[in-house]
Amino acid sequence: MSRSEKTHSLLTQKLLFTAVIVLVYIMGRCIPLYGVDRSVYAGREADAQALLIRTISGDLNRCSLFALGISPYMMGSILVQMISLCRKAWSKDKVSPRKTNQAILAMTLVLAALQAFFQVQALSFCVPDALLLSARMVSGLEMVTGAMLIVWLSAQNKKYGFGRQTILIYINILDGMASTLGGHGIRELAFPLVLAAELVFIMLMMEGAEFRIPVQRISIHNIYADKNYLAVKLNPAGVMPVMFSTAFFMLPQLLVLGLGYLFPYHEGIAWWRENLTMARPLGIVVYILIIYVLTLGFALLFISPGEITEQFLKGGDSIRNLHAGRDTKRYLTGTICRISLFSATVMSICMGLPMFLQFYRGWDRELLMFPTSAMILTGIWYSLYQEYLAVRSYDHYKPFI
Repeated sequence: MSRSEKTHSLLTQKLLFTAVIVLVYIMGRCIPLYGVDRSVYAGREADAQALLIRTISGDLNRCSLFALGISPYMMGSILVQMISLCRKAWSKDKVSPRKTNQAILAMTLVLAALQAFFQVQALSFCVPDALLLSARMVSGLEMVTGAMLIVWLSAQNKKYGFGRQTILIYINILDGMASTLGGHGIRELAFPLVLAAELVFIMLMMEGAEFRIPVQRISIHNIYADKNYLAVKLNPAGVMPVMFSTAFFMLPQLLVLGLGYLFPYHEGIAWWRENLTMARPLGIVVYILIIYVLTLGFALLFISPGEITEQFLKGGDSIRNLHAGRDTKRYLTGTICRISLFSATVMSICMGLPMFLQFYRGWDRELLMFPTSAMILTGIWYSLYQEYLAVRSYDHYKPFI
């Protein structure tokens, strides 16, 4: 078998494996929780938060086996990464990837249990009152099981398939956009489609543009010596902060729900519980602040000025007109922070504008969130396309023998 045939076979195997994962995921979303009265949720109007949560859960009413979606895993990953960064600041001991994965799974299980506990309290059941507690317990267990199954499906797709964990989010967004297009007329879709086209254009510009930092390489002594640079994408973290912000937004909500469960008559907690949603200005502001924090954090985590500085010191390379070491690290950190703040501002405007428009009468919330879904979909599609090109590029390699 030639190298080209092997590459084609590898790509085909990845796509077929991902197709099976997606099929299992779609089937899981169609399995209702035990005892839930699904007729209560038929035709119910969803707010901005429910529509955004659908991107990471896929279930608008959150009453299926995969009701929690991938959000517990996303929140668990962020929390473990934050703890790891704090640990590195105080200790030089390294943690193995195996222990990190175990910590993420444990945190995911805890968060899934908490989410399931509060979610079943809001569900409507069609069982006798004597069986209500049992139905809630079984439904909560099903939610946790579904969340861990999604984690396993995502891990298998990351290892053998195409698109890593984002393929499930991609399917959720496609499903939501298809239902929006099918449920509204062309006149209603005119403004959302125009706005979606603008946001897609902005996302493509952000993904394709880059900031170039001139670098002096001691190993290059030809005409290309003056053309070396360190490229920093104008959108360093991509669309990940937007996706993770929806999951991360649930953490303060879980905290408020927990306090409300312990102190049901506290007026201050009741006020936070009522206003800390994406259907209220306070919730939107908190959501935008989370986007800023995650954009900055992901950018510093992915690019890592400290590691780049250390590589420069070991290799003898440097940024032009800068001393190696502390000056280089300070310059890279400042540059990445400025680029990240610009990226976060653009993303926040694109996400916040449709949310604030929902307060005007006559605007359909589902239509307003359509441009946001298109923007997120474009960001994921861009990364999937890059992965596709990486696999296809093996066609151009020829064996030495």
